[in-house]
Order: sequence, then structure tokens, then C-alpha cells
Amino acid sequence: MAYKKIETYDEEITDHLKNLYKDILVKVGEDPLRDGLIKTPERASKAIQFLTQGYELNAKQILEGALFEEDYSEMVIVKDIELFSLCEHHILPFFGKAHIAYIPNGKIVGLSKLPRIVDVFSRRLQVQERLTDQIVESIHETLNPLGVAVVIEAQHLCMMMRGVQKQNSATTTSAFRGEFRNVETRTEFLNLIGSKLM
Repeated sequence: MAYKKIETYDEEITDHLKNLYKDILVKVGEDPLRDGLIKTPERASKAIQFLTQGYELNAKQILEGALFEEDYSEMVIVKDIELFSLCEHHILPFFGKAHIAYIPNGKIVGLSKLPRIVDVFSRRLQVQERLTDQIVESIHETLNPLGVAVVIEAQHLCMMMRGVQKQNSATTTSAFRGEFRNVETRTEFLNLIGSKLM
């Protein structure tokens, strides 16, 4: 049996957004009935719903769905987590990598849940600073670890394609809780995410 990808969308929302995208095409001087654009309003409608699906997701539920009792209290790092989001100021993409670490306090979480938390908050209209803080806070509040750290490195198309048009600029944000406010622990984390271990 062949693989079949299934995506579901609310028909009423999809139709409403489709009409808005048609109007946008007209307002910028395009013809929404020309061959290459006939299906564009529907595609764009579904795309924006996909890219903002984080509003419907609950980070706490995701983390609590894979918590395990474990007597491990050393640093756990998941690095180079790809992220894609939309800048809330221009609705243009920004993209990059998130690095997450936590020090368990009697409980560990399934490793795949940390990238899912990145998706919960990145699939919303965002600013990188808030995104970083939301990820660290959700892990801190739900896992109650000894410490948690998040670093995000991203490039913003609103800086690359318009405005200052700086093609090689990147933005780094960080947030630290608990033990990661200790300089030694934080330095160990930053050294590990900067090194090539594999």
C-alpha cells in the first residue's frame, strides 16, 4: 500500500481565507484566474493554517504524555532542532536551530517531545525572543528540572529580503533557568552545543 499523506482543514476557515488571498492577489495587480494562480488562494489558505497550527497545541500535555521516573541528574541536550516560524511584524519566515538542555530532577521526558515543544511555539506568529522564553518556561514549569536552557539561532527574511536587506545576519537568543544560571553549568552547555560530537 502506498504512503498517503492526510491533512485536514476546517472548510469554513479555508474558504474564508481563500477569498482573502484572492483579494490580496487582485490588490497587488495580479489576476487570480490566470493559470498559475488558480489554486494559489486555496494553497495559501492551507499553508497559513499549517504554519500557525501551534495555537491549537498544548505544550504541557505533550510533555506530560512522555514523563518517566528516572534517577538521572546530569545534563540532557537535544541540539540542532530545526525550526521555522513566521515573524509577527511582517508575516515573513524566520528559520534556524534550537538547542535545548535540562537537568532532570527525578523525571526525564521522551527526547522527541523537546522538538515537538519547539514546533508548538514556532508554529505561531512570533518574535524570536518570546519563542525562546516560551520554550524554556514550558519545560521549566512542566518538568520541574534542576535547570533548563534554550538557545535559538535564526535568520529572518524580514531582514534579508526587505528593510536593511542584510543577507548574512543571524540572531541568537538564549534563556536559562535554575542550575543554568550558574556560570560553570551554562559554559558547559554552550561549549557542548558549539562542538561537533558525532
